Amino acid sequence: MDLLVLLGVGLLTGTTTVLFGFGGGFVTVPAVVWADSALGGEATRVAVATSVVVMVVNAGFATAVTPRRTLAALRGGGPLLLLLAAGGAAGAFATRLAPPALTHWAFVAYTAVTLADVLLRPGFLRPRGQAGSSVPPRPLPALVGAPVGALAAFLGVGGSVMTVPAMRRAGHPMRVAAALANPLTLALSLPAATVHLATAAPAVADGTPVGLVGLVGLVDLRAATALLLGALPVIALLRRHPPHIPDRVHAWAYAGLLGVVVAAMALSGP
Repeated sequence: MDLLVLLGVGLLTGTTTVLFGFGGGFVTVPAVVWADSALGGEATRVAVATSVVVMVVNAGFATAVTPRRTLAALRGGGPLLLLLAAGGAAGAFATRLAPPALTHWAFVAYTAVTLADVLLRPGFLRPRGQAGSSVPPRPLPALVGAPVGALAAFLGVGGSVMTVPAMRRAGHPMRVAAALANPLTLALSLPAATVHLATAAPAVADGTPVGLVGLVGLVDLRAATALLLGALPVIALLRRHPPHIPDRVHAWAYAGLLGVVVAAMALSGP
């Protein structure tokens, strides 16, 4: 039953990857926390690590099928990508050391702050570069790469939670901001996933051998596989036939999803 639920969550994850740039984090972390409740307090750390691995595959696949003209907005962004990768590795190491409850409630707090930010601060629901403005979108400064990568990997949320609002305020429409979030998420999640896979697996609360629950390092490979089986076909379909969503509706849907995730994680807290 858990795998069927995760497969369904994977379908949702594929949708959010394309529409919002979420490679998995916001949706998969609550789902894996629930599926791996036998791990007790370690469930959040495993969920974060599993989410990062799912993000690598989802974000990589979504980037590969994104039109080159859209990705051209990141031209010259090599320093940003390198700093995202460095931050991602640092955040993954921090996850190994932090108490599981800290990771869980930091996830809830950051998501809630982001929700308040996109709703209350000008520039997200209607970015400055739209409505006929002749001002071109600004590139993201490279220096944000390290802190964004570290925080995103530590919480397992991916880069989209920070980069999508930033790119909206820089002037990009939601469709482009979401698409560009995927290569940025890939840059930070790949080194983070390597760290998580090399970390010693936690003990299972009821004494079940680690191998029987599919853990490799901190990653639940069974959960990751079920999530990806649901997500990848949806990504391919939506990239081939993208839905036409009004930009303002698209932005409000992003905010609504953040609200759902905050509630889900708060209710599943240790």
